[in-house]
Amino acid sequence: MSVGIAVVGCGYWGPNLVRNFWESEETELRWVCDLVPDRLVNIRKRYPAVQLTNRLEEVLADPKVDGICIATPSHTHFALAKQVLEADRHVLVEKPLCDSSEKVQQLIELAEQRQKVLMVDHTFLYNPAVRAIREVLDSGRLGKLLYFDSTRVNLGLFQRDVNVLWDLAVHDLAIMDYLIHDRKPVAISATGIAHVSGQPENMAYLTCFYEDNLVAHIHANWLAPVKLRRTLLSGEKQMIVYDDLEPSERIKVYDKGITVSDEKELRKLLISYRSGDCWCPKVPPGEALENEVLHFAECIRTGSKALSDGMAGLRVVKMIEAGSLSIQRRGAPVELDLP
Repeated sequence: MSVGIAVVGCGYWGPNLVRNFWESEETELRWVCDLVPDRLVNIRKRYPAVQLTNRLEEVLADPKVDGICIATPSHTHFALAKQVLEADRHVLVEKPLCDSSEKVQQLIELAEQRQKVLMVDHTFLYNPAVRAIREVLDSGRLGKLLYFDSTRVNLGLFQRDVNVLWDLAVHDLAIMDYLIHDRKPVAISATGIAHVSGQPENMAYLTCFYEDNLVAHIHANWLAPVKLRRTLLSGEKQMIVYDDLEPSERIKVYDKGITVSDEKELRKLLISYRSGDCWCPKVPPGEALENEVLHFAECIRTGSKALSDGMAGLRVVKMIEAGSLSIQRRGAPVELDLP
């Protein structure tokens, strides 16, 4: 039986969600809600069978709606998700889950009380390439992980209400949280700058510190001449390069690294370099959003825990808050205590 779905918000990201819910055999897209009439006109042209409205209350009055996807500006997420959960509906919220960790915590508690699915749209967790990297890491091929380094830059889109950490770095923090699932950062340092007067920071460098010398670094930038989506992970045995813009062979695993030997007679460390083969793990086909839609429907039907649940959303929001605070303090580290 198909899961009844409504999408609230069809601006920049909403139409992608609408398309995937419409095309999925596991869901029935019943409603699209938006305050802008022209957006609803465009939806009607492509999906004439879908009901349209500018009132969430009308959507909640439909007993056949099981889950609601919220794709509106981040400052509206909390109020809308709270209204949905209080109406005993499951909810999928576009990233970031809320604009503060306190609000996220309230939604988590409300979802638990109502026994409803609270899921955040951390799209890359459902990307087959990212899942393939997780398998490589869990296999132990890389050995002890040394660093995670990610670059996510392009020209635009400048946001007026949030800085580049909330808009771009949120993706890499979610990926990092998913891949390095056995450890959590204990402190964050970040620097950033706003090149447009009166606007949020459009570029930032964020560093996450772990207790065992693991370090993660993220560069996010709206003011770059080219679009880059590249992540490096280095272990003691092997290294990974993940380029999400690569049409083929998005993941490359390199048998490269260093070997350190302690020559006591010379009383010094000797470093030798190792350069071996490179192989590309097979990445299964499939769109990340398609996988996410199927997962949301499955969680609604079975009551299972979502991969990108409220706690995952909370950890990411806490890291962004710490990074934003560190930017205000010109890079001073901010301690973290992540759930």
